[in-house]
Amino acid sequence: MLSPKKSLDILKKTDALLEGHFVLSSGLHSTKYVQCAKLLSYPHLAEKICKSLAYKIKKNFKKIDLILAPAMGGIIIGYEVGKLLKKETFFCERVKGKFILRRGFKIKKGSKVLIIEDVITTGKSSLECVELIKKAKGSVVGFSTIIDRSTKKTLKIKKKIISHLKIDVPTYKPNQLPKNLIKIPISTPGSRFIK
Repeated sequence: MLSPKKSLDILKKTDALLEGHFVLSSGLHSTKYVQCAKLLSYPHLAEKICKSLAYKIKKNFKKIDLILAPAMGGIIIGYEVGKLLKKETFFCERVKGKFILRRGFKIKKGSKVLIIEDVITTGKSSLECVELIKKAKGSVVGFSTIIDRSTKKTLKIKKKIISHLKIDVPTYKPNQLPKNLIKIPISTPGSRFIK
């Protein structure tokens, strides 16, 4: 298991933890952004974090049939954790703004599904995955992520989230920005805004 300090060191070393003024996929503004794609560009470092997360998942969830990851951010993490846990793993992707299963992926009726993401702030993507699972008559065993940056105020998920690392970073609604944040140019690094 990696300590929080070693994990933060890895995030900083890989430039996966950015500072500035960001609009997150949720529409909220933040002074920090976790870009797990940068972490994943160093597989030998990302592997350490994925192993640590897989260990926590195994400890917390007794029965998992399938791992479902929302594209883009969850694909590689889902694959790595699925490989470590020896579980079938696939992803859903957005088509016209809505998550769907493509590429022949099907959730079998009665499947116990773990949803895994790179970063959870509000849980919106995970909850969209829940709808796919319900539609297929499967059940959600839980939620997992490398970085949990949610707060009680922002989180829409009511179940416990198993994360590798919890990072407390304030988020702001567009009409409630602090003065120092208003002065910094906005960046929108998330994939939800890509057309």
